[in-house]
Amino acid sequence: MLQSMFNGVSAILSNQKGMDVIGNNIANVSTTGFKAGAVSFADQLSETLQSATTATTGLGGKNAMQVGHGVRVGSIDIRTGEGGLSATSVPTDLAIQGNGYFMIANSSGAASYSRDGHFAVDGAGNLVSANTGERVLGWAADTSGVVDTTKTVDGSSALSVPVGSLTAASATKSTTYVGNLDSGSAAGATVKSDVTVYDSLGTKHNVTLNLTRDTDPVTGAAANTWSWTASGDSSLAAATGTTNTGKVTFDTNGQVSTVTGSIVMNPPGATSPQTIALNLGTLTQLSGASSLTNKSQDGFPLGTLQSFSIDGNGVINGVFSNGLSRKLGQIALATFSNPAGLQRVGNNEFALTTNSGDATVGTANSQGLGSIQAGYLEQSNVDLSVELTNMIVSQRAYQANTKIVTTVDQMLNELINMKQ
Repeated sequence: MLQSMFNGVSAILSNQKGMDVIGNNIANVSTTGFKAGAVSFADQLSETLQSATTATTGLGGKNAMQVGHGVRVGSIDIRTGEGGLSATSVPTDLAIQGNGYFMIANSSGAASYSRDGHFAVDGAGNLVSANTGERVLGWAADTSGVVDTTKTVDGSSALSVPVGSLTAASATKSTTYVGNLDSGSAAGATVKSDVTVYDSLGTKHNVTLNLTRDTDPVTGAAANTWSWTASGDSSLAAATGTTNTGKVTFDTNGQVSTVTGSIVMNPPGATSPQTIALNLGTLTQLSGASSLTNKSQDGFPLGTLQSFSIDGNGVINGVFSNGLSRKLGQIALATFSNPAGLQRVGNNEFALTTNSGDATVGTANSQGLGSIQAGYLEQSNVDLSVELTNMIVSQRAYQANTKIVTTVDQMLNELINMKQ
């Protein structure tokens, strides 16, 4: 009889734990990136009153007789399914569409994992969790904007977006000219065009490109080649050898067939030598007035980081006041062989366990990881209708098992009263 009471008590305790999980799910129905818990129950060890027997010649077999010892909580699992996405229009709010977890540097300096992408930039320019101030992890770009995603990501791999303080310049690597060189011009005719280029420190240099028509050494007439030289800046004179000269050759249709040479500078205090590719391939040598115009050059003077954006691959792209656009870093994502095996540590974060498997770190849209949606947050995956239904079932199970306890108590009273 006492065993029946213990069975009822075990059911009361188990359903109480189940109600705790349901209540926590409902409490977090609006928590960003929350993953609902799910309780499953298991029966406890049964007492065998009689073992099963096999059939004989005269008698059939009999089943075992067992009395159960109640119920227990078998597991409390994490439902890892994806929640819906909610638009926020905040560029630092990020949601993962698909698998993967953000990596966060927790208070001990180790990495923890979260689906909560409610991020912000703090006063020091760090990309952090808006809830805790813990820093978001990934790969920082070098000074040239190159991101090396082969490097290990750990608690020290924090990302920063120092708007208003980060400065950058870009040295000119190529310059492009357009125009026409009059096919009727005489040998020795010269056409010029000026361009401003920049060294690695952002210092500008004024360069003049001079194109002079050659003389055919056989006929003495004007040739289909033009010699070019670069002049006008002292750093050009510092370049030695046969640099800053070359030739442009045209075919019989007036189109460029070959271009030789490149502009070389030795700017003081900057990267030297600085080689600038000379793009003259769109020039023509046709009958008509000569013109030579610099179309573009790819260098930039000193500029300050003004804004940034985050794309679907988690790449942070910075825009500078000088028009330069450069990668600042890339957000890392992690996945696990058993994400349900992660352990909750509060603040919408999870920690590794021996049953989750190690984190496989990669970039969004690779290795089975989802894409990153900027301006969105992932909602809780709690289904309120399911939780309220489970609450009713759990409440009724709790009530029914209290009846076991009170009924056994009445039976014990009757037993005690037999002596009177």
